[in-house]
Amino acid sequence: MRITALAGGIGGARFLRGLLHHLETAPAADAGHEVTVIGNTADDVTLHGLRVCPDLDTVMYTLGGGIHEGQGWGRADERFTVAEELAAYGQGPDWFTLGDRDLATHVVRTRLLGQGRTLSEVTERLCERWQPGLRLLPMSDDRVETHVVVDDPDAEGGRRAIHFQEWWVRFHAAVPARQILAVGIEQSRPAPGVLEALREADVVLLPPSNPVVSIGTILGVPGVRDALRGTRAPVVGVSPIVGGAPVRGMADACLSAIGVETSAAAVAGLYADFLDGWLVDDADAATTGAGAGGRPAVRALPLLMTDVGAAGRIAGAALGLAAELAPAPAG
Repeated sequence: MRITALAGGIGGARFLRGLLHHLETAPAADAGHEVTVIGNTADDVTLHGLRVCPDLDTVMYTLGGGIHEGQGWGRADERFTVAEELAAYGQGPDWFTLGDRDLATHVVRTRLLGQGRTLSEVTERLCERWQPGLRLLPMSDDRVETHVVVDDPDAEGGRRAIHFQEWWVRFHAAVPARQILAVGIEQSRPAPGVLEALREADVVLLPPSNPVVSIGTILGVPGVRDALRGTRAPVVGVSPIVGGAPVRGMADACLSAIGVETSAAAVAGLYADFLDGWLVDDADAATTGAGAGGRPAVRALPLLMTDVGAAGRIAGAALGLAAELAPAPAG
């Protein structure tokens, strides 16, 4: 079974860990699988001259056993000696702190990129250490960065654009976003293997990642959405909204910025042109029904990933729904 997933950071990584757990513990008849993950890279940022890829790293660390479990991001057993020294020199930003272990990843990435390697090649090299148990592809080797337009009375026109990381980490998305822009996305190309992974998949999964700045930016890469519309594989998503609120993070602020309500049904609407199946939490079952023509098929179950086992049950339900929706074999 060839499974392709589109993923952002913490929610996507924890779902993927559950997916691998489910596949490893499934009956022998369900064994034998290839998992490819297309990771969001529009959150990427350059700090202290180093290229940082938060979503790719979160997936890599989580599946490789190096994640800080309490945070869901960054390295376990981290130290911050370098960050303390940078602060002593007055070198910011002070709102985005990189730990010493994490810094090593960014140094290696930046060095390899400087040698002319593509981000795909660099990601594969980094994964040689972490052995995440799947193939991790960036959505594009081209630079795409999410910027957020906010009000600023001192700026020309009363507004200015800041990097998504500043809006998310420094301001905790509390400053209203007037517009969210994926800078460079129109000129970007899918990384090698991305379109093939979607077209040749037996199942395509959308983990509970941010629908605007994670899944949404992956869908914005030219060719990706068309590949999803054209794939024969059933496309099944997991709602990141439970009981009308995001499970974690500030997805509601992102949805508000694009004029979409914070509900499982509204998020499904963002994927309506290709979504076949949609898992929602029991709390949202009464307000989330199938769309036109019975698509997507909706199933309700507890969606909180309280541990690996719970995440595995959610992933198993997604695969089960995909099996229901799979086209009948030819002949």
